[in-house]
Amino acid sequence: MEYTDPERGEEMAARTGEFMDEVVIPAERELPGGEPVSDAKVQELQERAREYDVYGPHLPEEYGGHGLDFRSMLPVFEQAGRSLLGPPAMRVNAPDEGNMHLLELAGTDEQKERWLRPLAEAEIRSAFSMTEPTDGGGADPKMIKTTAEKDGDEWVIDGHKWWTSQATEASLLIVMARTDPDAHPYSGTSMFLVDPDQAGVDIVRNIPHMGDSVLPMTHAEVRYDGVRVPEDAVLGELNEGFTLAQQRLGPARLTHCMRYSGMCERALNVAKAYMAEREAFGERVADKQAPRYDIADAEMQLYAVRSMVRHAARRIAAGEQARVETASCKVFGANVFQDVVDTALQVCGGHGIGKDLPIADFYENVRVLRIADGPDEVHKRTVARAAFEEIVDAEVEDIPRFGDPKRPGE
Repeated sequence: MEYTDPERGEEMAARTGEFMDEVVIPAERELPGGEPVSDAKVQELQERAREYDVYGPHLPEEYGGHGLDFRSMLPVFEQAGRSLLGPPAMRVNAPDEGNMHLLELAGTDEQKERWLRPLAEAEIRSAFSMTEPTDGGGADPKMIKTTAEKDGDEWVIDGHKWWTSQATEASLLIVMARTDPDAHPYSGTSMFLVDPDQAGVDIVRNIPHMGDSVLPMTHAEVRYDGVRVPEDAVLGELNEGFTLAQQRLGPARLTHCMRYSGMCERALNVAKAYMAEREAFGERVADKQAPRYDIADAEMQLYAVRSMVRHAARRIAAGEQARVETASCKVFGANVFQDVVDTALQVCGGHGIGKDLPIADFYENVRVLRIADGPDEVHKRTVARAAFEEIVDAEVEDIPRFGDPKRPGE
């Protein structure tokens, strides 16, 4: 695993670091602790991102971005993640970043002009509406119950979704629904582009959740009751919804990891600065072996995550799905990020749990990642399935059989 990034990515990451240090982090420090940022402030930061020439690194140049390839994006996303305000300022925040990638990948020219262009220009927001309540598709998306039935030249969508991120602010809902009830969901599900003002769309409520104190990201319960959309509302090919979902979610898991690794780097820097100043029991905290080793462990774990992510990114850039690699990054990364931020909070003591520093907000935010975009257990299942597929049909000679007179070494 080589820890290298493309030159173009490194150049933009350097500019992004300057933007974060000179604009975003000072703006974050001006916010009263525990209070959310306003839309006006985010828009102001987006304009400054354009001035620093770091806005939309992932977007095609024709849509006002830089057209970075996937591997080049990673160090840029890492820098942006050093503050919760960085991703929205640069337009690399979820779910819009993944949805823009999806529209770029599968949208028609008309769909791109109607939805991708205003998304890229931060004129509208979007939502990805796939997860359903307990009796529907969630961690096991094969259980999806939302349906779309053809009626003349329209599709009629009926279903119940929740945890639809940003639905209450969205001008576009990307909805997963069953379009062939007789087929396996993997080959009978499609994506639809739905205007939330369409008749039959009911944004029931925002679900209260942890980690939304700085960026008031909503996660809504949504009902679709006889929602009629035209044939050209289908995104990509009919019945290829799961294929598109994998193409969206796999890279998004890695960009999540890089944003959070930037968060952890900042948390550790805050913690180390505090340790260098704080004295207790006759010496600086930074001179005490136990907390120094805690920081060392955190640095090594973070280095491992970054290496894993770059390895998986090369596989994706080569045209592979890299499901095992991205699943491994998601599980290992989410747990490392949680531990690193927890370590930073602990060594800062009372200042860690207070919201004058960013660490408490990081702590609430980082725990969500072990659930969002698939819980740990689902991704472990992916890794375990691949591990056992390698030997299920093999003749394993090194395992002693009961009753076998021969023993190793005889």
